[in-house]
Amino acid sequence: MDNSDFPDDAQQTERTRATVMRYHFSWKDRDLDAVMALYHPDIQYHDFFQQRCMGLAELREYVRNNLPRQPGEALEHTDRIRIDGHTAFIQYRISLQGSGGLLAFHTGEAITVRDGLIWRIHEYATLMREEREQITAGDSRPALSRLGLSARQLSLLAQDLEDYMQRAQVYLDPQLSLQQVATATGYSRNQISHLLNQVLGQSFYRYINQKRLQHLLAGLDAGNDLQRMDEQAFAAGFNSLSAFYSCFRRHTGLSPKAYLKQISLRARTQDTP
Repeated sequence: MDNSDFPDDAQQTERTRATVMRYHFSWKDRDLDAVMALYHPDIQYHDFFQQRCMGLAELREYVRNNLPRQPGEALEHTDRIRIDGHTAFIQYRISLQGSGGLLAFHTGEAITVRDGLIWRIHEYATLMREEREQITAGDSRPALSRLGLSARQLSLLAQDLEDYMQRAQVYLDPQLSLQQVATATGYSRNQISHLLNQVLGQSFYRYINQKRLQHLLAGLDAGNDLQRMDEQAFAAGFNSLSAFYSCFRRHTGLSPKAYLKQISLRARTQDTP
């Protein structure tokens, strides 16, 4: 197909804008049928993050799994939607909190419109680590391709996992396993393990111990007995003191004894008139 099939002019730019904005708001409103109606019968959707190309027959399930969870949920756009002739460019980010700081999927979509319908989509997503205001890219596309999860689906998995941990507090069980969490959340062991190891940068047991430590520290802030730290560690789900001390130092930079001393000193300072 040569360029004469796609004459780009101001009128075409406006026609493309109308189609792309309908597409944009159909996604935002979680209207699956409206989204599907905007795809050309010969559409090719290239998800380069998964190294996957889909036609119309495969897209309904893909779109269903990637729509927002709530009506009106907004993406964090990093640039305005740019439209030129038959092509529109959309850039946004999906933020996650990893063990080493803020993470984000930086995503871009190039959408080509033909006959008033979306004919081609090229979607790119790169995992970025934003530590100390420095951004570095990490590439885990081969593993993602095997798992069949888009960047959006990974962000939803992370949200579901965090919501489950906050709601059920299963980390208090010292025998908690990855399989138990997978069964309870409806994801596979491989999906959760990939999210934790390849995206968030921590093993399952480090992730769970971090939750246990957060629970323990919240208790200290609430006024729990400072002299019973070891007992509180076991109550929070740690199954050994060595694991507790290692986790404590890794996340606070202090030993439990030094941390308690710091708390006591701060309390005395606040009580001094």
